[in-house]
Amino acid sequence: MDAKIKTGLVSISFRQQSVENLVKLVSEVGLEGIEWGGDVHVPHGDVKRAEQVKRMTFDSGLKVSAYGSYYKFQEYNPDSRTKGPEMEAVLNTAEALGAPAIRIWAGETSAADASDSWWRTIVEKTKEFADHASRRGIRIDFEFHSDTLTDTNESTKKLLADINHPEVKTLWQPYLSVSHVYRLEGIRMLLDAISNIHCNYFAQDPWPHMHVLEEGKSEWMDYLNILQKSGTERWVSIEHVKNHAVENFAGDAKTLKHWVAEMNQL
Repeated sequence: MDAKIKTGLVSISFRQQSVENLVKLVSEVGLEGIEWGGDVHVPHGDVKRAEQVKRMTFDSGLKVSAYGSYYKFQEYNPDSRTKGPEMEAVLNTAEALGAPAIRIWAGETSAADASDSWWRTIVEKTKEFADHASRRGIRIDFEFHSDTLTDTNESTKKLLADINHPEVKTLWQPYLSVSHVYRLEGIRMLLDAISNIHCNYFAQDPWPHMHVLEEGKSEWMDYLNILQKSGTERWVSIEHVKNHAVENFAGDAKTLKHWVAEMNQL
């Protein structure tokens, strides 16, 4: 059974833009929703602001696809490089925002460097987080990112298996500086556990060398074809835009909508 792919923006792509401007911009380019970030646009713990952003989003005809928190289990890691939000603050903010999912990070240490005790901490605390979130109708999604426990295809699969919770999934985006073959292996390996998609195109270049999305057509059509045939409805949201330019975002939005329309018609 094929599934509809929905299109959106990850708000941290434009941290310098106001919420009002982003709502207007996403509406104008014809995308369907926004993943609101917790560092600037909807700060962790600011429930009143979350309620305001929810109203602005919904009043414009858009949806909230997720809450992009920067929760990295810092409260359980005395060696954390940053002071992050607490679990309860993230949950309260996401609920007030009307977010169906919360993006979190699997720590700040690569899978290869993580101790067994830290791995167990992430597993147990994620289960706890997911239990609390599911009672509010919210899912937990891991960021698919370097320097976390989800920094390889294999470690992501193992972490999710160890957690074994129905409301814990992983986001997916093309890992930087790896082959298209490795990326395809990952999306196939993790397909049943993949929730939403962060859409960008770096080719095989390192951060921050973004390209316009159209240049990645052949690769992204491979990804979207697999996703569309999986039977699961997902958001595919633009994250990172060349030169952080609004005009490039407008072009990327047009490109993504065209690709998704093709997929949804198959």
